[in-house]
Amino acid sequence: MTDKKTVSPCQSSGMMPEGKVSGSADSLNAVGKEIVNHNQSINAAVTNTAGINGKRYAAGMYGGCFNPLHLGHLECIIRAAGLCRELYIVISYREHPSDIPLRVKIRWLYTLTKHLGNVRFIPLPDKVTWKEDYTRDLWLEDASKVRAEIGKPLNAVFCGSDYDENSFWHVCYPEAELIVFPRSQYSSTAIRNDICGHWDWMPRIVRSYFVKKVLIIGGESSGKSTLTINLAHYFNTVYLEETGRDLSMLSGTDAWMLGEDFTRILLEHKDREIRLQDEADKVLFIDTDCLITRFFLDFLGVGAGGSAAAEDTARNQRLSDAISDLNRYDLILFLEPDVEWVQDGDRSEVIAADRQRYSEMIKELYQSRGFRFQVSSGDDNSRFDKAAALVKDLLALNSACPGSSVSSGGAARGESEETPAG
Repeated sequence: MTDKKTVSPCQSSGMMPEGKVSGSADSLNAVGKEIVNHNQSINAAVTNTAGINGKRYAAGMYGGCFNPLHLGHLECIIRAAGLCRELYIVISYREHPSDIPLRVKIRWLYTLTKHLGNVRFIPLPDKVTWKEDYTRDLWLEDASKVRAEIGKPLNAVFCGSDYDENSFWHVCYPEAELIVFPRSQYSSTAIRNDICGHWDWMPRIVRSYFVKKVLIIGGESSGKSTLTINLAHYFNTVYLEETGRDLSMLSGTDAWMLGEDFTRILLEHKDREIRLQDEADKVLFIDTDCLITRFFLDFLGVGAGGSAAAEDTARNQRLSDAISDLNRYDLILFLEPDVEWVQDGDRSEVIAADRQRYSEMIKELYQSRGFRFQVSSGDDNSRFDKAAALVKDLLALNSACPGSSVSSGGAARGESEETPAG
């Protein structure tokens, strides 16, 4: 008995698996000759200006799982769009934790093709888990759905050279010309097996999905900023500095901060994180987050602001909690207060007098919301060595999801597992 593997119907780099079609040897040979002729005409087709607006085909189709999308997919799409007045990209997907969500795939494809003006998308759900269960009847059923979505004659079907005349593409769309692009070096399976090792195989917008996020937290003067910058420089990437450092001093001291200052810190920090994730190279380092701001909201209290200040504080506490519910990190480093205290700006002498106590309060704040963290102590070099080793281990993980994110609620998301190819 043949062992089954947990794979999606989109096992190969295209959308559907290869399959055999019945027929005489003469008919198959004739089909083979037709494919050869089509392949020989590709280069001529690229420069052929026949048809409306220089496009050879009125409607063409290219499909895949895009799990993830790579530069090989993108090249095929660019070439296919150049040959068609309208190109329909069929996106095979299934609702499974190991698969990249359909909405993410559509965002990638739209971002990369919106300037072309002639590309449309057709989502196509996978019905089966096992490749062997994807039978000819299902082939034809899916092809019928695609035709109905397109709603006009299909003139060309594009695929890679890892498919032949017996493939889904030729069997299910006999009315369309089969255009076979040479198979590139790129492979979604290879990327999933070693994301960092194939980082350059993915367009920038796709890479951002796989960026690991490392949060560095701790009490005042625990070395957070120094470690954040050192790690970012060492791993040749970007970092998010503490947003509240400047905003907390708009009144000369954090004791007289306005409610809107805290709101700006919370919102601007999250906004910068989202934007920097698109710029990061494999990993993004983050100096503090909304729960550190929440700690200072609690620590500073209402002060002399009266009821209006109390209302501002309560609103910002709720905002901090809401952002915390959204936050996901792949690694959190907590720095113990065992380095020398440095008065930098307006650091609290109250906290300085009992650093360990307030450090424990910050720990409890994160733990109460289900975040797990690695504790680091010792001198600067010891902290750097431990942090760098943990990040290297993190980047060595093989995961089709954007990291085993340590989230609120204590759940680790995106655990490594066998994933379907495509």
